[in-house]
Amino acid sequence: MAQNFDMVVIGAGPGGYVAAIRGAQLGLKVACIEREHLGGICLNWGCIPTKAMLRSAEVFHLMHRAKDFGLSAQGIGFDLDKVVQRSRGVAKQLTGGIGHLFKKNKVTTIMGEARLTAPGKVSVKTDKGTEEVTARNIVLATGARARELPGLEPDGKLVWNYKHALVPPHMPKRLLVIGSGAIGIEFASFFNTMGADTTVVEVMDRVLPVEDAEISAFARKAFVKQGMTILEKATVKKLDRKGVTVTAHIETGGKTETQDFDTVISAVGIVGNVENLGLEDLGVKVDRTHVLTDEYCRTGVEGLYAIGDVAGAPWLAHKASHEGVMVAELIAGGHPHPVRPSSIAGCTYCHPQVASVGLTEAKAKELGHEVKVGRFPFMGNGKAIALGEPEGMIKTVFDARTGELLGAHMVGAEVTELIQGYVIGRQMETTEQELMETVFPHPTLSEMMHEAVLDAYGRAIHF
Repeated sequence: MAQNFDMVVIGAGPGGYVAAIRGAQLGLKVACIEREHLGGICLNWGCIPTKAMLRSAEVFHLMHRAKDFGLSAQGIGFDLDKVVQRSRGVAKQLTGGIGHLFKKNKVTTIMGEARLTAPGKVSVKTDKGTEEVTARNIVLATGARARELPGLEPDGKLVWNYKHALVPPHMPKRLLVIGSGAIGIEFASFFNTMGADTTVVEVMDRVLPVEDAEISAFARKAFVKQGMTILEKATVKKLDRKGVTVTAHIETGGKTETQDFDTVISAVGIVGNVENLGLEDLGVKVDRTHVLTDEYCRTGVEGLYAIGDVAGAPWLAHKASHEGVMVAELIAGGHPHPVRPSSIAGCTYCHPQVASVGLTEAKAKELGHEVKVGRFPFMGNGKAIALGEPEGMIKTVFDARTGELLGAHMVGAEVTELIQGYVIGRQMETTEQELMETVFPHPTLSEMMHEAVLDAYGRAIHF
């Protein structure tokens, strides 16, 4: 006999488990189906364990700078296995917490592989056989996985994807990273800091191609200063794997050259997990591996929603989580506001950090805005200098006519924490006047956010 629920969530990543918990809080009878592990990619193989490893790299970097702070340190080194062990421990702690939250909120957990057999019906293959589940509302939160290009497929030995890079079988000596989006540049930053001779190949005309051009250029300069080799407008055409060496055929400017590496990380994007779910039979529309939805994550099939990475860009855990809350509240009879992708921040935890929200300067102009642009360097901020982090910049983009904050872009220490101030400003539809009248505490890095607004209107004090 089939189990019946008000809402069934397929996938227990950030969007899925948040949707399940919020639905239960609102009085719905909820089940969450997960085929691998609670927390999905983010907690197990993405956001959390990578940040744990990057923190180790940050401390390692600071240890080498001890003399800059009047300190001394000798025999500085690292144990890669212990770095990885710490990272995996952090991930395990958080995934265990999700199981606790499910029990606390009376969410039924079903471990298995789900397939939609009809509207409101799910068949789940478990270790004990097949279970049938029915629900008035079903939420797809199946996430995404690494894209694999022909000839660049990972093997876990010489060529890695993000999972391999999180449990590396060895410390690379000469590393090639294919792709300079958030995933690629974070791994490049980690292994470069730990001593690998790192080359990054980017097919677009600049690293971190979704960021504002000025921020990308600033970050590139910092990466090169740290010893990275950056190849832009370049393509890896082929990888020859021979013993313990990979020969990469890299095309730049119409010419192909070969370089030898001992390790390659492929970070060329993601594809949505839409296979074997029965979507075609239900008439669900899928475009380039992502489910098409409206602003409320409705698929067009009655009672069927899709959230998070499987529903398309931006591919961010915090976007997925808020979509999960929105959908749960909608199902429970509420009237939530739709998630606004243009007010969702992107954060990249390379060194230096990069963060942004809203439109780039170029995109704002392309859309017809007359803009006012403000900039403020970390060098002009007392807290940044005291921290020993004087390299960085904050940039703001305003509509010259209305004063609307169109976008904000940052590169430097702790900008992934600072960006939320501008996110709140975007969400509340603040203007330049309100931001200029806001008192920022001293001494803080956040003062630069104030100065970048002032600079857009010719009123910066410290620059």
